[in-house]
Amino acid sequence: MSGEKPGLTHIAASGEAHMVDVGGKADTVRIATAEGHVKMTAQTLRLIREGNAKKGDVIGTARLAGIMAAKQTSSLIPLCHPLMLTKVSAEIEEDVALPGLRIIATAKLTGKTGVEMEALTAVSVACLTIYDMAKAADKAMEIGGIRLLEKSGGKSGDFRHPEAGR
Repeated sequence: MSGEKPGLTHIAASGEAHMVDVGGKADTVRIATAEGHVKMTAQTLRLIREGNAKKGDVIGTARLAGIMAAKQTSSLIPLCHPLMLTKVSAEIEEDVALPGLRIIATAKLTGKTGVEMEALTAVSVACLTIYDMAKAADKAMEIGGIRLLEKSGGKSGDFRHPEAGR
């Protein structure tokens, strides 16, 4: 952190919350990837895989919901800057070890602030959408493991989660 004391950037010395001024920062390419999962019964996973969920295409709908959510992050999370994202992806894969679905979302832009919250929001909403679309079959599903896997760009440099398995 180049000599700066670590601290909360959105809290003023007097304690009130504020939006950080990023106007003086240089534009850099910023990329963030996050993950999460929805654990469910093997029967529910099979129902989703075979396309037999009552509400329709669970994976396709969750992917779209995650992408749309990333674009709305500043409306959902206080003090987040509205960003001109250049790419958002949400990949959803079966994980038979859970059993369930694993979501990996990536957000990218060239700008003055990072896209970690956009990637995390995409994962969160994709997980919620999976739950919503399959809850008729399995109300005991669990959403978990939501975390930042990696990010690059900006003054703070690169980060890779120590337990990232990719």
